[in-house]
Amino acid sequence: MRETFVAEAAAFLDDPRTTIVLADISAAAFAPAAERHPGRVINVGIREQLMVGVAGGLALTGQRPIVHSYAPFLVERAYEQIKLDLDHQGVGAVLVSVGASYDRAAAGRTHLGPADVALIDTLLDWTVHVPGHRDELPGLLRNVVCGQGSAYVRLSARSNARAYPDAADLRVVRDAGPGAPLLVAVGPVLDQALAAVADRPVTVAYTHRPRPFDAAGLRAVAGTEVILVEPYLAGTSARVVGAALADRPHRLLALGVGRSELRRYGTPEDHDRWHGLDAAGLRRSIDAFLTPAPAAA
Repeated sequence: MRETFVAEAAAFLDDPRTTIVLADISAAAFAPAAERHPGRVINVGIREQLMVGVAGGLALTGQRPIVHSYAPFLVERAYEQIKLDLDHQGVGAVLVSVGASYDRAAAGRTHLGPADVALIDTLLDWTVHVPGHRDELPGLLRNVVCGQGSAYVRLSARSNARAYPDAADLRVVRDAGPGAPLLVAVGPVLDQALAAVADRPVTVAYTHRPRPFDAAGLRAVAGTEVILVEPYLAGTSARVVGAALADRPHRLLALGVGRSELRRYGTPEDHDRWHGLDAAGLRRSIDAFLTPAPAAA
């Protein structure tokens, strides 16, 4: 996804209203674009707060900045500048992260960012995209760069086997029929979720745009049992699912990255297993949720 992003973002520089703002991350990848468009690829060095501040200043002049770094550097380290220099000033930008929750787990805690979408969710009217395949990226990136508001695009080294470019709204990828439990998978956890319920009568829907969440689409397919699987902090979208179904009796299981800090390095696959986001871990949680409790004696 990162290589696709670099190519697509560089193409937007043909529009003089677009500037790419970096803090060293991916500077080498954008070097050819910087040579073609002098002054339009700005590298502020390892100063992420300044990176977002510069983007806010550019946006005040009518530019459409694309701001890029690792998720914890872009969102957590520069959150105050996102809040003040973008939101408070009433200007928009496109933030694009790499690293996801733990793609660079071997680099340690500094490179883990499972809370990024939850932090962006504290702001008003942001669009959030979490593509599950690189082929979903060009269309959604075009939409947000050519738009007006602020957007966060969360890229990952993880990928589903198949792309669903039209899955901004919920798309049913497996229909188990009326009344079946519904599993909603966001971004690159779809394949693991499908594997987890392969032999269970569970409808599976997919989206790469958790904000704004497709509440109407959810209401159209949800029954009384809903399972939410997200590749970042568990429960991040529980409030929007709950609000969409507030007038209906329902049970919700929200799965994602746990809140406890795992003081381990490991691989992304290790972290999937430790957080119960591999197919086996998802299956255990889903089975426990869907298995009726024994009747009281």
